[in-house]
Formats: sequence, structure tokens, C-alpha cells
Amino acid sequence: MTATPTILADWRLAWQDPRNRQRIALRDAQTDICYGALYESVCGLAGRLRAAGLRDEVRVAIAMERGLDAVITLLAVMVAGACPCPLEPGLSEAELADRLQAGGLSWLLSDKPETLPALNQVTTINPATLPVAAPYWATDIAPAQPALMLFTSGSTGRPKGVLESHRGVLNNARGVIAMSELTAHDVLLHVMPIYHTNGLNNQLFSPLAAGATVYFAPRFSARTMSNLMETVQPSIITGVPTMYSRMLAHPLSQQAVQNLRLARCGSAPITTELHKKIESHLGQPLIISYGLSEATCTSTMNPPNNRKIGSIGKVLDNQDVFLLSATGERITAPNTNGEICISGDSLMLGYVGVSSTGTLDPQGDPLHTGDIGYFDEEQFLYITGRIKDVIIRGGENISPSQIEHVIAMHPDVENCCVIGRPDEDLGEIPVAFITARTGKQLDVGQVQKLLKTNLSRIYQPASLIVVDALPENGVGKVDRKALARRLQAVPEAADRA
Repeated sequence: MTATPTILADWRLAWQDPRNRQRIALRDAQTDICYGALYESVCGLAGRLRAAGLRDEVRVAIAMERGLDAVITLLAVMVAGACPCPLEPGLSEAELADRLQAGGLSWLLSDKPETLPALNQVTTINPATLPVAAPYWATDIAPAQPALMLFTSGSTGRPKGVLESHRGVLNNARGVIAMSELTAHDVLLHVMPIYHTNGLNNQLFSPLAAGATVYFAPRFSARTMSNLMETVQPSIITGVPTMYSRMLAHPLSQQAVQNLRLARCGSAPITTELHKKIESHLGQPLIISYGLSEATCTSTMNPPNNRKIGSIGKVLDNQDVFLLSATGERITAPNTNGEICISGDSLMLGYVGVSSTGTLDPQGDPLHTGDIGYFDEEQFLYITGRIKDVIIRGGENISPSQIEHVIAMHPDVENCCVIGRPDEDLGEIPVAFITARTGKQLDVGQVQKLLKTNLSRIYQPASLIVVDALPENGVGKVDRKALARRLQAVPEAADRA
């Protein structure tokens, strides 16, 4: 492949390739858009945006209903040379104003501008109302220019903007295409949010650079997935552990999975037992990947034909993922824990609206992920815990994931999350929140017996709290902070809640 400096150049090559022009690029229940039409639609809207005054590197908020119009608008903003920032739906007026101010977002594109509050110093436009103008495609974008801004989920604090570069977006796309063996013959079923890095970088930007087809479905519903997959006939599906866990209660027909070659999972930890259950349900290996918005989505992925259960995979091409000891030295020995760090072209340009953070130099400062893990002898990476999640009980460090993996071994457990509760004597003690599988009555005593059989005394939770559901953020991750608040409100929770 000829080296090109940005994802825009790779898209243009793919979309104008004579072999691809009649291939379906984007599809939903009503519409098919081939690559030739996608090229015309995107550069046409980019031209109208430029005529309206949009210029290079301007940060543009996008508040549109989930659908192909939102996708084309986001792509057009990038092709116009500007930097899109898709916003999560349902923001309050105060949250919207805060996002715009903190992110330096001076444009707002919306399909329903009449529902938005008056915003000072923000250009608000409905893209559908822009007059015809000459098509435009930015060809002089520098690799270090901003390509995309995303707000983090806020599970660890106030949401902040992550500014990703064209260099990082391109590096991620090429790495994902190579590791997942993505081709123009693939059909990807898209059910994740497009304000999340996975829903954009891996499920739109990468397949559109490979000439593949993306079926853009409504938001995820476990109940309708089998029928949806029968209709779409995907070769690739992607989700987070919670999505797959919910699918277990709904059988998949043979027709739904007959063309499936790859099921990807990322964005949150998954237990070994849940991994096995999902693979059995799908009849296909589940491919775990790992990454962060701050490193443009994906840094490691299991090879589709050589996955290891429990591992987050191998490092993608042109990325540097390594371990640091507590004293800051690189760890090279296998099976030795250290903090997972990332450096290289995929690193973000920096946080936006957070004055104390500054920027990262892709060739200098590494990104400290806060995750603890090790490489095995074959260079597969494993996560063993998270620095901030470590529970310190009487001076002993306890990884919640070790307890969660054992609890998940019980056949009636659907999901679980272990967090630390303050304790006057021991400092912190582990508490487990558990949900039962549909139709099952979970025996807490059996779970306690399982824990005592597999873990030493210090790992035993002080409480096992059975709940109907675990709180989640907007992309399906368990919200540990919400559980911690619950414990603060009811510190001596009973075994049943």
C-alpha cells in the first residue's frame, strides 16, 4: 500500500476504486449507499460546509439522531478539514453548554436545531438546509492536525475531550484492518454509539477504508439481534461484554450466524467464564481487543484464528505497547506484571478543556493507562487489574478482577462487579454486586463456597449483594463509581438488595 498521510487519503483511494464504486458502503433498513454515491454525498456536503464558512481545524459538535445522515455529516466535517465531535444524546442544556465551552466547539450541526437552546458564539446549522455548492475534499491535511474529538464517559470524573490526530486515526485503521483481516467482502453490523471511539474508529473508519459494507442498525437490543442478524447476514459483529451477556438469554438461529466469521469484544473487561458462554452461544471464537480513546481506540487484539481466552491480544502494527515497573523501568521478562503504557503515532494530541493535563508528544511521553498486566512468552498481553481499582485490605493489594472471575464461574451468575468499601479497621474491604441469569434464583451461599474454595481469606468479599441490574454508562460499561456511591449511601448493605 502506498503511504498516505491521513485517513482521508485512504478513504478517497477506496471510495474511488473502480472495483468498489458499486459496492454497498453504508446500509440501513431503508437505504443502500454505494461507495460512488458515498463519495459524492460526503464531498458534496463538505463543499456546502466550506461555503458556509467552515475552515480547517474548527471543532464541530454534531447533535443528530442515530442514522446514516449523522454518519455522512461526521465524515463530511472531516473531509472539509475540520474536527467533528459527536455528542451523546439526551444531554441537558447545562451539559450541552459545558461540552461546547470546554471543548472549544464553535459550530453545532443538528437535524433539529429548533429544539436546542440559544447558544452564544456558536454557529448552529441544520446540514440539510445548506444551499448547493462546489464539492470539496481536503487534500493538504497534515498528519498532526486534529481529526476527531470525543468526550470520555466520565466514569472516573468529569467528562473531558480527547483530541485525536489524523495520524492516529490512520494508524489505528491500518492496524485494525491488518489484524482483523478486514476486506471488501466483509459486512459489519453496527449497533454501538457513534460518540464512542469503538463505534467510530473500528466500526466506521476502518471498514470504510477497506471497502467493506457497514449495516447501520438502531441501538442494540438483545431481543432483536437474532432477527437482525438473519436480515443483515454479517461477517463481523462488535460489542461490549454487557451486550453479549444479554444476548445469552435469546437463542440465535443458524441463519443468523451462517456468515459470521468474527465477533469482536472490547471497551470493558470480560471474565473467562462469560467469554466461554458467549463463544458457545455464537458458535464462533470471541476476539478480545484492548484500547483507549487516548490511544485512538485499539492497541492490542487477538488474532482471529489464534485467540487466547483471558488475553487482550497482541500489539497492532506500528504501535508500542510496553510495561513499566513501579520504579519506571521497562519490563521485558515474560509473565511479569507492570503498568501497561502506550507510545507512538496512535497517541492523542491531548485533552481539551483540562488545563492541568496538557498534551502528549507521540514521540516522547508515553500514555500511562493505569492498567496492570503482563506479556506471556508468545507476546500475548493479559490484564490482571487496574491501579485505581486495587483494594488495599490491611496492607494487602487485592485485584477486583480476581474475585470477579471466580464469582462468574457459578452457572447462575450473569454479571458481577467488585469494589472496595471503606473500613475503619482494614482500610478497605471488597464488596461484590451480582446479577443472576434470567429465570435463576441465585444461592448466595453457593457463591460464598465457590469463593472460599478458590481464593484465600483476604479475597473473601464482606458482602455479596444480589441486584436486578448493574448500573452502566452510555456505552455499556459497568459504572463502578455509581456502585461506590450506593455503598456510601447504604454502607452496611444486606446480602440481598
